[in-house]
Amino acid sequence: MILEFLKKRRRRRLRARPFPKEWLALVQRHVVFFHKLSGTDRFELLGHIQVFLAEKRFEGCGGFEITDEVRVTIAAQACLLLLHRETDYFPGLLTILVYPLTYMVQEDHQIGEHVWEERTVGRLGETGRRMGSLVLAWGAVKHGAADPADGKNVVLHEFAHQLDYENHAGDGVPALTTREQQLAWSEVMKTEFASLRAADETGIPTLLDTYGATDPVEFFAVSVEAFFEQPRALRDHHPRLYAELQKYFQQDPVEYSAEQAV
Repeated sequence: MILEFLKKRRRRRLRARPFPKEWLALVQRHVVFFHKLSGTDRFELLGHIQVFLAEKRFEGCGGFEITDEVRVTIAAQACLLLLHRETDYFPGLLTILVYPLTYMVQEDHQIGEHVWEERTVGRLGETGRRMGSLVLAWGAVKHGAADPADGKNVVLHEFAHQLDYENHAGDGVPALTTREQQLAWSEVMKTEFASLRAADETGIPTLLDTYGATDPVEFFAVSVEAFFEQPRALRDHHPRLYAELQKYFQQDPVEYSAEQAV
């Protein structure tokens, strides 16, 4: 209890600090959605960024240099997921590894019932429940910050996975406070996931990235991207999914979206 009290007090002090002018200039220059937030939300976001940057470690990979631009641009996008809610600042995450561009990894790929092959694939980001780290490609991070309405944002996607892990499982379900919320979430997500899988199998065009048809974990992350990047379209085409995400995040991104009305 004492440690929790001290942690909360330290975070309050960090949030209350004047936000460095150099950092603010970076947010204003690189993070487009920031300009559309209300004054109250901008103030809250900047406070969260201060805590985030004080608690998370950044490491460059492949010769990449970590600068304030890198740290602040990543933090601003990640902390959008924390507005309006009690948060523990992605407690399972210690280190953020940043590559300059797409990075290559070896992975096993099933090509038959009992046949697997090892192949090299390019990635823009990844994380895992037991990794304690999150990997991002800086090129994709910059693109996501500059274009907040294309439905693609690697920072939102990977940090959505971190929210998923807060219930101590990787199951596409973040930490929900009541049994009623859990049941409503499960019913809506199960239905929406099945619809996306059907669309993926039949080739029907969808708003949601069909990568979300992989499993419930990726479905949640893809849904979070759409919720913040294309909220009007998600609300119109998937109203129940939008409502569940709105209840969880306690936000209505339509209010500050750069998405074009259709």
